[in-house]
Amino acid sequence: MYSEKGKYSVEVCFSPLSWPLFEKDNTVVIITDIFRATTSICAAFQNKVKSIIPVADIEESIAYKEKGYIVSGERDGKKLECAEFGNSPFNFMEPGLQNKTVVMNTTNGTQAIKMVQKGDNLVCMGAFSNRDAICNWATAQKRNIIIFCAGWKNRFSLEDSLFAGSAVDYIIKNGNGDFHTMCDSAIASVDMWEEAKSNPRQYIEKAAHRHRLRKMGLDDILDYSMQLNINQCVPVLKGIEIVDIA
Repeated sequence: MYSEKGKYSVEVCFSPLSWPLFEKDNTVVIITDIFRATTSICAAFQNKVKSIIPVADIEESIAYKEKGYIVSGERDGKKLECAEFGNSPFNFMEPGLQNKTVVMNTTNGTQAIKMVQKGDNLVCMGAFSNRDAICNWATAQKRNIIIFCAGWKNRFSLEDSLFAGSAVDYIIKNGNGDFHTMCDSAIASVDMWEEAKSNPRQYIEKAAHRHRLRKMGLDDILDYSMQLNINQCVPVLKGIEIVDIA
């Protein structure tokens, strides 16, 4: 997997705490938060939601609510008091959300999005559900690529890192020789994917967050979240909003 050939690099940032070590200009940043934010964003656009505004602070969510916006939000899996609903992918499949803008606030994913919401980077959202579509779009931009794992409260998370490995593997194999990696975290994530790819759903039973969700009764999203390429959306951050440019 290690290679110095190819004009553009692919790297994986395993934790928001590590982001300052990876951050650079003129880069495609693929944010991933498998067990909430990015899988839910993909579900929203499959349901024809107009756009999503990611926010990090609860005060922001309250302010948008007071302006009449639809607000989704959770902390540690528990719905915010100011929110109409939480951040399960299934919440975003409601027909009443079609053609609407939703404000989203999550424990990990929207925090990561806000961290990169500056400069000239292209920021997009990746999940197993849209892996090929988002990777094809990312490689077409002809820039270096960083896959940024939202993790769990700044810690490494198995599910996000597993997605990163699947994305790196896909990009290297389908990037027409334009992409390479000399990044140990990218290589490690691909090794993880090689072990898991025959049955990712079974592999993810090892994940700590899988067991957190079970204890909270929120693990109904697991089967859905681990499905590969069930939609073709390309969620990209445009100003303060995420829109589907597919």
